[in-house]
Amino acid sequence: MSDKTRQPDGAHRASGNVTLQDIAAHAGVSRSTVSLVLRESPLVAKRTRERVRRSIKALGYVYNRGAAALRATRTSTLGVVVYDIANPFFGAMVAGIDAALNREGYVSFLANSEDSPERQQRFLERMREHRVDGILLCPAEGTDPSLVATLEAWKLPCVQVLRHIGTPPYDYAGTDFRQGVNLAMDHLVALGHERIAFIGGHTEHSATRERWQGYREAVARHGLGYQRLLRSTVTRRDGFDAIQLLLGEAPPPTAVVCHNDLVAFGAMLGLQRRGLTPGVDCAVIGTDDVEEAALSAPALTSIATHPYAVGQEAARLALRRIQNPDGVREQVVLAPQLRVRESCGASLRLDRPLAPTP
Repeated sequence: MSDKTRQPDGAHRASGNVTLQDIAAHAGVSRSTVSLVLRESPLVAKRTRERVRRSIKALGYVYNRGAAALRATRTSTLGVVVYDIANPFFGAMVAGIDAALNREGYVSFLANSEDSPERQQRFLERMREHRVDGILLCPAEGTDPSLVATLEAWKLPCVQVLRHIGTPPYDYAGTDFRQGVNLAMDHLVALGHERIAFIGGHTEHSATRERWQGYREAVARHGLGYQRLLRSTVTRRDGFDAIQLLLGEAPPPTAVVCHNDLVAFGAMLGLQRRGLTPGVDCAVIGTDDVEEAALSAPALTSIATHPYAVGQEAARLALRRIQNPDGVREQVVLAPQLRVRESCGASLRLDRPLAPTP
């Protein structure tokens, strides 16, 4: 059978008669070079690759990647499952993932679990059907730890990101949330605060437990007589509602540390709605240091958790695991940094207690 009549290398003909040999002749290269370009091999020089792609476009040839994947051992794809795609933190993290994957010729499939283990399970099953090479998973709240064993049984490499489930060892990339809260608490105590509350989070996942652990450790280490940990989900509305509740308590806190920046933005808005000024009447510190933090009014002091870098590290870890399935499991935990801005009142003296307006 000639090249003119057979269906080559998992491709179909857009015009009914275009083959790899046609493209090769048009571009002035070999048929094998065309095949390498279609498979995104790094072995082809950039100028040659661009010439072949121009010929592909000119001739109207469409590569059937799905059929080719059935014959390949890998698909150069990773599944990424997060729980809140609307949170700007995850936008930055996914950008880091894609940057690291793009350098290796990989692409990602993104799914939003909405913190539902059932929805998460459906996405994982669908990604398995599409034969992704690995999974980057930020486990939904309430995820059964047995999921780790299930993914291993599927022979699907998994890197847990930001949250972790199951018993070590496992592959994980994240930030030291406990240390981050300790940094914030130490800073507030140094400013003279003794009544510091923590807003946000649930106990169903590791990232919240680690934040709460850091808060309780700091309260004990500094010998603070005040401890107020307010549970909630982690939206602006939750921050707004939580600060209203705290303002009504006697005595109210003079400072709050928030589970994430969204909660902190809501808390600042709640203070302003009551005629109070964040950083003057009550210090506010967020977590994550999203781009909006530096642009808010007042600018938000925040614990930088490096989402872009976490995404890059998670992707690199996944690629290493794909290359070496039986290697030693790795945990990459980045050190947080406290980015001091106006909302914590670092440049102001604590000369009066919080006096909420009616």
